[in-house]
Amino acid sequence: MTRVALVTLGVFIVLGVLGVATARFFGKSGSRLSVLVSVVASWLGAFVLWNFAVGMAARYGLIAADEGAWYGLLALVGGWWHYRVRMASGRERGLMVFVGAQLVWLLVLLYRHGVLTP
Repeated sequence: MTRVALVTLGVFIVLGVLGVATARFFGKSGSRLSVLVSVVASWLGAFVLWNFAVGMAARYGLIAADEGAWYGLLALVGGWWHYRVRMASGRERGLMVFVGAQLVWLLVLLYRHGVLTP
């Protein structure tokens, strides 16, 4: 199982790098296609890492098993917002949206698994 997870993560990283390189080849660095590929690669990478972390925590009994469907919904909404902010206000503001969404998801996970409740 570990080998499959590592291969999947490697494939996502390679596809992200190839996508960004292709977008930059066909347009300048800040083109819409390049930004779109970068945003999608960021959210896919975060999705894989969150699923890996939650799976490992569930395997070792730290939390109950959790489904990733809710994170998928957050990734769709957050990715759209991330893209819109990045195109309107620049890279740094877009990254603020990305990091903020990840922190919100962390708080949601901690609350759902009883870490934040007394």
